[in-house]
Amino acid sequence: MSTKRGRIRISGFDADQVESRDPLSDWTADSEVTTESRWRRGWKRFKRNRSAMVGVAVVAVLSIAALLARPITVAGVPIQPIALAPYEPSTILYLQDPTVEVYDPPSLSHPMGIDDSGRDLFSRILYGGRYSISIGFVVVVLTAGFGTIYGAVSGYYGGWVDEIMMRIVDTIYAFPGLVLALIIVTILGGGYWQLVLAFTVFGWASYGRLVRGEVLSIKENEYVMAAKALGARDRWVILRHIIPNAIPPLLVVASLNIGTVVIGVAALGFLGLGMPPGTAEWGTMLDATRETLIQGPDGQIPWWATVYPGMAIFLFVMAMNMIGDGINDALDAQAATMDDQGGA
Repeated sequence: MSTKRGRIRISGFDADQVESRDPLSDWTADSEVTTESRWRRGWKRFKRNRSAMVGVAVVAVLSIAALLARPITVAGVPIQPIALAPYEPSTILYLQDPTVEVYDPPSLSHPMGIDDSGRDLFSRILYGGRYSISIGFVVVVLTAGFGTIYGAVSGYYGGWVDEIMMRIVDTIYAFPGLVLALIIVTILGGGYWQLVLAFTVFGWASYGRLVRGEVLSIKENEYVMAAKALGARDRWVILRHIIPNAIPPLLVVASLNIGTVVIGVAALGFLGLGMPPGTAEWGTMLDATRETLIQGPDGQIPWWATVYPGMAIFLFVMAMNMIGDGINDALDAQAATMDDQGGA
C-alpha cells in the first residue's frame, strides 16, 4: 500500500497566465484578498443613518448629564467631582431662600421651575437619569446575557431538553411582563435593586426564544458540523461558533428593550410602586406631581412639574428606538446587498 497522499492536477488553467479577471469581491484591497466583516459593514451603514446617529447623540447627552449631575464619592474618595446640577436633588430651596415658593415657574435661576416640595426640577431631572437610564441598561445586560445562554442551550441540544425549556418560556409568556414586575415590587417593596430584579426575573424569556430560533438554523451550517466532527466540545461550539452568529438580531431587540424597561420603571414609579417617595426618578417625579395634571394652586396648572420629567422619558425612549431601527437596518444583510448593488 502506498503511503503517499493522492494529488489532484488541474490542467488547462494557469492562474498566473490570467491577465484580466473580475475581483473576487467588492472589498479586495491591493493584491491581498481581504473581505470586510459584517460588523464593519454594519458600522459603516449605521454611521450613515442620520436618525440613528441623532439617537446616539441624545442618549449620550442624557447619560453624560446624569453621570455628571452631582459629584460621586466612593468610600470618601471623590471619583467624579463635577456638578452640572446646581442643587442637590433633595434640597428644599424655600428653606434657604424665602423668595422661592412651591411651583414657581421656570426662570433664569431655575430653568425648569420648582416642584411641589420646593426643589429645583432641573437638578432633579439631571440626577434622575442615574436611576432611570442605569436601570434600563442593567436589566437588559442581565436579561440578554441569561436569555442568550438559555436559548442557545435549548436550540443546540433540541429534543426533550428544548421541549422542557421552551415550555418554561411559554409559561412566562402567559402573563404580561409589567404585571409580573408589579407583583414582585409589591412583595419586595420599592427600590433600585428591587426594580432591577422585577424586570430581570422574567424579562429574559424573549431573548431565550429569539436566540433559540437563530440557533436552530445556525447549528445546521457546515462550519458548526465541521467543528463537531473535529471533536470540539459542545460548550466551545456554542460559545465560539453559534452565539456570535446569533448576536445581530439580539442587538436589535436589546436596544429596543432598554426603552421598554425605562417606560416600565416610570410606570411603576407613577403608580407609587417604584423608587421610594421623593426620589429623583423620572416616573416617581411624575407620581409626586400628578395632581397638577388637573389643577394646581390658585386654579393654575403648573405644567412644568409634569412636562419636563415626561419629556425626559420621551426623549430617551424615542432615541433608543431610533438606535434600534438603525441597528436593524445596518445588520440587515438583504438591505446591505441592495445598497451595495445600487452604489456599484
